[in-house]
Amino acid sequence: MTTTNDDHPAMQSMEPLAARQGTPTHQPQIVVEDDRTGMHPVTLERAVLDHLYYTCMKDPPSATLLNVYEAVAHATRDRLVQRWIRTQRAYYEQNVKRVYYLSAEFLMGRALGHNLMSLGAYDAARDLLGAYGLELSHILEEENDPGLGNGGLGRLAACFLDSMATLGFPGYGYGIRYEFGIFEQQIRDGWQVERGDAWLRYGNPWEIARPEYTVTVNMFGRIEEKLDEHGRLRVHWVDTTKLLGVPYDTPIAGYGNNTVNTLRLWRARASKEFNFDVFNDGDYRRAVEDKADSETISKVLYPNDESPEGRELRLKQQYFFVCCAIHDIIRRFKKTESDFDLFPDRAAIQLNDTHPAIAVAELMRALVDVEGVEWERAWDITQRTIAYTNHTLLPEALECWPVGMFGRMLPRHLSIILEINRRFLRQVQISAPTDEAKRKRMAIVDNDQIRMAHLAVVGSHSVNGVAQLHTDLLRAHVLSDFAQMFPHKFNNKTNGVTPRRWLLLANRRLASAITARIGPAWITDLPQLQALEQFVDDATLHEELRTIKRENKADLASLIRERNRVDVNLDSIFDTQIKRLHQYKRQLLNCLHIIALYQSMKAEPTRDWVPRTFIFGGKAAPGYAMAKLHIKLINDVASTINDDPAMRGLLNVVFLANYGVSLAERTIPATDVSEQISLAGKEASGTGNMKFAMNGALTIGTLDGANIEIREAVGAENFFLFGLDAHEAEALRERGYKSSEYIERSPRLRRALDLIASGFFSPDDPKRFDPVLHTMWHDDPFMLCADFDAYVACQEQVATAYRDPTRWAKMVVHNLAHVGRFSSDRTIREYAEGIWGVKPVQVTMR
Repeated sequence: MTTTNDDHPAMQSMEPLAARQGTPTHQPQIVVEDDRTGMHPVTLERAVLDHLYYTCMKDPPSATLLNVYEAVAHATRDRLVQRWIRTQRAYYEQNVKRVYYLSAEFLMGRALGHNLMSLGAYDAARDLLGAYGLELSHILEEENDPGLGNGGLGRLAACFLDSMATLGFPGYGYGIRYEFGIFEQQIRDGWQVERGDAWLRYGNPWEIARPEYTVTVNMFGRIEEKLDEHGRLRVHWVDTTKLLGVPYDTPIAGYGNNTVNTLRLWRARASKEFNFDVFNDGDYRRAVEDKADSETISKVLYPNDESPEGRELRLKQQYFFVCCAIHDIIRRFKKTESDFDLFPDRAAIQLNDTHPAIAVAELMRALVDVEGVEWERAWDITQRTIAYTNHTLLPEALECWPVGMFGRMLPRHLSIILEINRRFLRQVQISAPTDEAKRKRMAIVDNDQIRMAHLAVVGSHSVNGVAQLHTDLLRAHVLSDFAQMFPHKFNNKTNGVTPRRWLLLANRRLASAITARIGPAWITDLPQLQALEQFVDDATLHEELRTIKRENKADLASLIRERNRVDVNLDSIFDTQIKRLHQYKRQLLNCLHIIALYQSMKAEPTRDWVPRTFIFGGKAAPGYAMAKLHIKLINDVASTINDDPAMRGLLNVVFLANYGVSLAERTIPATDVSEQISLAGKEASGTGNMKFAMNGALTIGTLDGANIEIREAVGAENFFLFGLDAHEAEALRERGYKSSEYIERSPRLRRALDLIASGFFSPDDPKRFDPVLHTMWHDDPFMLCADFDAYVACQEQVATAYRDPTRWAKMVVHNLAHVGRFSSDRTIREYAEGIWGVKPVQVTMR
């Protein structure tokens, strides 16, 4: 964020917009509208100036860009509030069924531009600021990205909230208000360095604290069993440690309608913030230690779980926000209902991966212990209410908790889970009386571990994958026993992304070109893009697409020059891989191809090479040493190539630090080639692939996740395919995969690895990348060596296609015309009809 100094005001003139609209023959415009809700430019101007004075306590001559952002944000929020209140009133008046989306992450992105767009006020705000000598784009840069997520999981949640609001579905997001997000990634000497992401340091004009809905959260303690007045055995959780969950609400505006839903995030607070007696005794630090311990829970997303303390903190986080959410859902239900048999008819709880899976036990605890519902009835209610989305095929990502740690922190929940496990295994015994191995495989609790994915499957009525291949693999491998026992539960809901943020807002040039040809209906009905098919041979459109791409590239090149001090060739292929760093996503495969290409370019300097710019972005988990070493290798390769005069204008490599939503909004529209190269069978779905395709980038990828469905939609001839498929990869592994054999058979791969081993990219420490090389030669769990030659050959196909501008433009149009099914609007409709059983609600302003 860059703000102007108080001595250099942002706003250059105080002359009102209404006065500027006056002419010698026309009087200044007089507009009578409520300053809080009116949408006329003059009304909007009054609102912004009022907030500048009364909220920011600044007048235009002294206002900084940050002050202007705050004033515009508050004026925009005002225009959401009436819709927000009316939306909630409509839900209560119609007593509708609501969707509650529980997620550890919500990667929302900046709100101002998106909310202005949703309200239809983007152009008015741009013109208003322009009248004062300001660029709206500069004001938008003043907003920090909310540090509430890390990758695709959180961004999917954000897209889903946008689609629910746009389609009019009653939806709520529940998560944690992380004070410092995951971390701010800095690159120092090529290494990732983590710093706290103080995204709230200037406040957040979009959120509204709701202390009246504070929830008391219990942890630790012990359980007692007693008979109640009716002689029934009741369990009491006593001697607990208490903390508070304070909710903060953020409005989620639907596009072009009156619906404003709610994202409710919870901040941890101590139940006893200050011990005055201890303070008076002189122990000042201990006087506030309860506050410090409690508030740690909502400090950071995904604390490093390498230590027992880190694992315990993660479990605390997960239970904290789930407990708050379940309490809040029941509170809202009880405002209109008293019969808990109606609970599944009023609430649909969707678990976004295994992080909130403890909701199964928490809802049971609330129903049985607090509301007095009998176990069997409570279990039926729980199963009919909760649904589970699985997001991974990696066994290590299916969370497990040690029984000892879990029971110490949540003794009542352990007893509930053990009872669920006992009853469930009795069902398994009936269905497979002689198969002890199956009982062990399916157990929720086994080998002193609680398997949260198993709890989520057993405790829900729906289990969905997020791409057809992913769902098929869940049924066949990861959760095959459960799929056989509960075939009715398993279903597929292929992911999607919102076209409002990822095309209309992020790529306004392309969006305008599309709208000029087929009208604006695609914004809320993305399959309308199919009308572009009639323009596939239109030379005028081809030229316009090339111009748009070049302008977007110029914008990104300016950012790269500013951040990385590297000048890139706008005529080069912008080849981008931006996603979290993980071995299965195979950024290393991309890097090895770059090294091989560099070697070839050096060996054949007179050849007519297609210029390339390779762009990386993504964070590695703080405790993931190998992924961090891959970042270092990419940066060392980048430094070597970018400093080589022979590569100027021919080959560049860029690692963009601190990848997030706003950086993606700059990078994706400028990209020619989208790297979706995970080993087939490892990526659940992916959504970056959809965002790139929606912006006219062509995909190079494997038959993994949603790549398969994208290729089917756009046509095989418009997709650069390489590598093993999931069945081939599994068969190769079963036969005994030996990466060394593939290295020996591939001269290009061998030369690239040898160059790394020689210390060419790390002369200060020639052995730096030995762990990477050892993995490649002796393990290679994600089969880079097996796919390398096919990947290189496919990249050569990319270069050949790029040499033919007309062919490339036709491929781009085909992609744009057939990405309609990858809108999150389609996904949400499928959830609403197939899992949640909710109907859209029309919100009227009256």
